[in-house]
Amino acid sequence: MSLPVRSVTPEFYVAAQLAPTDMAAAAAMGFKTVICNRPDMEGGAEQPASSSMQAAAVAAGLHYVYLPVVPGSITPEQAVAMKQALDAAQQPVLAFCRSGARSTQLFMLAQQTAA
Repeated sequence: MSLPVRSVTPEFYVAAQLAPTDMAAAAAMGFKTVICNRPDMEGGAEQPASSSMQAAAVAAGLHYVYLPVVPGSITPEQAVAMKQALDAAQQPVLAFCRSGARSTQLFMLAQQTAA
């Protein structure tokens, strides 16, 4: 099984909302780190909680980072936190949010940030 991911760079990919059951597929695709940029409950009760996503990621052998950001309201501090997370992350990295756009924007801002 493979996930619908988009490559931003050879080491950074984005996806729309993932499910806990997607973590094994992410690991099988070679990802080492998963970053969640979507706040819990943003999509309502049907959105998987970050805690269940983290448990599934760890069970699949992935490092998991929860760095929630509100669409259109990314702060400089969040860009710095993303840079720090990326600098510490095993690559390749898969980040996700509702559509992947927020994760891409945060990645681009992190590239312009001095940690």
